[in-house]
Amino acid sequence: MAVRRSVSTWQQPIPPPGGPERDALVAEIAARVLALGENRLRVGIDGFTAAGKTSFGHELGERIAQAGRPVLRSCLDDFKKPWRDRHLYDRESGEGYYRNAYDYSAAAELLLAPAGPEGTGSCALCLRDPFTQIDHSAERVEAAEDAVLIVDGVFAFRPEIDRYWDYRVWIEIDGDLSVARGAVRDQNWAGSNAEAIHRDRYLVAERIYLAEADPRGRVDVVIDNRVFDRPQATFRSE
Repeated sequence: MAVRRSVSTWQQPIPPPGGPERDALVAEIAARVLALGENRLRVGIDGFTAAGKTSFGHELGERIAQAGRPVLRSCLDDFKKPWRDRHLYDRESGEGYYRNAYDYSAAAELLLAPAGPEGTGSCALCLRDPFTQIDHSAERVEAAEDAVLIVDGVFAFRPEIDRYWDYRVWIEIDGDLSVARGAVRDQNWAGSNAEAIHRDRYLVAERIYLAEADPRGRVDVVIDNRVFDRPQATFRSE
């Protein structure tokens, strides 16, 4: 089975093989997701900025597709409010980013509800391209009755959309590593401001999220992703 991806230009490549320990963990989580049933399933992958959410989502999607299930991939960054409206609200402070950047109603209506077992199956994998700002909400894909939707993004387990997930993954790194990784990753568009943006906006927003929503308290698995080749998983039942 092929993995159907968002049309967004905000794309990160599938990571190179991560070694036997990482492969075993991806296989373990894929098996746990598939054990939930043959109906449509929705997997949310959350964690600090630059924790490795997208990479893990790609790995998990490839593994589930290899098992014969249709896979849809999306990112919550493709469901942000338009930049043209940023004068209407604060989106650049840490608190403003947490409160105002994402369009959760659109994510629920266009993607998460239709991709559920009782949904229509007609999904938009991208509301708006984060770079080009092109609206792709009318471009729909059909989720098969046994499709698995995998969505990565910060704040995925906020109350507005938390009820839609059938399986929740938290990718764990500390704040300093998040800032360091993010600053390197985003230098192409943020330049010399990249570190400040990550420390003063994204990290502040994440700390508000942890305090208000306690996302780690509801996940099925926490993956310590500080070392890519040797991730460590803690499952909720353990």
